Amino acid sequence: MTLQTPEHGEAHGGGLGTRLNWLRAAVLGANDGIVSTAGLVVGVAGATDSRGALLTAGLAGLLAGSMSMAAGEYVSVSTQRDSEKAALAQEKRELATEPQAELIELTELLVDKGLNERLAGEVAEQLTEHDALRAHAEVELGIDPDELTNPWHAAGASFLAFTAGALLPLLAIVLPPAAHRLWITVVAVLVALAVCGWSSARLGGAPVGWAVVRNAGGGAVAMAVTYGAGVVLGAAGV
Repeated sequence: MTLQTPEHGEAHGGGLGTRLNWLRAAVLGANDGIVSTAGLVVGVAGATDSRGALLTAGLAGLLAGSMSMAAGEYVSVSTQRDSEKAALAQEKRELATEPQAELIELTELLVDKGLNERLAGEVAEQLTEHDALRAHAEVELGIDPDELTNPWHAAGASFLAFTAGALLPLLAIVLPPAAHRLWITVVAVLVALAVCGWSSARLGGAPVGWAVVRNAGGGAVAMAVTYGAGVVLGAAGV
């Protein structure tokens, strides 16, 4: 008899839940890249129409943001991985020193998941005989010992997602002629944010309409504020 708990589905690197989580994280990373870089280049555009200044500011923002996202994700996932490894090591020690107590614990966990006590006991014994550590890791901890989170994968994914998002406002502000670059950037950013809001809502099972309005509206406010600040600073000769 094979058991798969909701936690196992989330923890297993090849599971649908994990793939959706990665995809949702990628959408959110791209969204961050769009908003932060758009706010930066639109703010600079409020102060100057120099393509060189816009390109420099946009590239600086892209690199700083993508490296910051990658570093933060690496630290966060490394901490999670260390916690998972520590939990597995503790479980291994307990199985070696208190096997009967661990069998009872596994039985109780299976009862909590809906099995009757007799069946839970039989399943616990079979799982323990097959692979005791994996059984406890999956049922008790929600961890697949063979699929621990990888900090390098997470860092790389965050870097790429942020960079992909940041490239859109950067290219939109530097490629068009000076007379059209601002409105082209604003339109491109709002469309991209609407797509990100729609995607994240669909992946998360949330209402789509409000997510789109909230995402695009937040980006519009950010660009308006930074553009206004750029105009004021540009007029002041800063």
